[in-house]
Amino acid sequence: MMQSSLTTRSIRLPLALSLTLLVACTGPTPTKTPQPRVPPPTIALDGAQRGNVILTAAGLMQTNYRYGGSAPATGFDCSGLVAYVFRQAASQPLPHNTAAIAHLSRPISRSKLKPGDFVFFNTLNRPFSHMGIYLGDGRFINAPSSGGKVRIDSLDNPYYAKRFESARTLFTS
Repeated sequence: MMQSSLTTRSIRLPLALSLTLLVACTGPTPTKTPQPRVPPPTIALDGAQRGNVILTAAGLMQTNYRYGGSAPATGFDCSGLVAYVFRQAASQPLPHNTAAIAHLSRPISRSKLKPGDFVFFNTLNRPFSHMGIYLGDGRFINAPSSGGKVRIDSLDNPYYAKRFESARTLFTS
């Protein structure tokens, strides 16, 4: 029995040593190399298209609200309205998602808002949960809520004033 135990030990030690060397030779565990941040795609629309955007949006007044809606016949939610207007008026496809549209657009100061720019609100305790298209004179068009219709609201309305988050644009001028 002593001989068997000795043989087992003599095999285990070289085996353990070999495994240690094998692991040591493989080098350190590779770490994930951080990827550089890719800037969002830049959309730069000619400012001359602002009028088309406003006219198209105004033509959709009183269209029914529908969560997930993206067409006049079935209704709009806020980002569906914006995506539809920009596709029709400026031939610019946009995602049907407020946060994604915010990511694609450039921030501007509220004092620099021009017709056709975006206004964003935090209405659901999360950033960029509602949006509209700025018309001028402190007013914007939006698809506000279930049971509602596309309408014009004021940035000074206490509900929207309290929840205003950002002004953004896709236009160059």
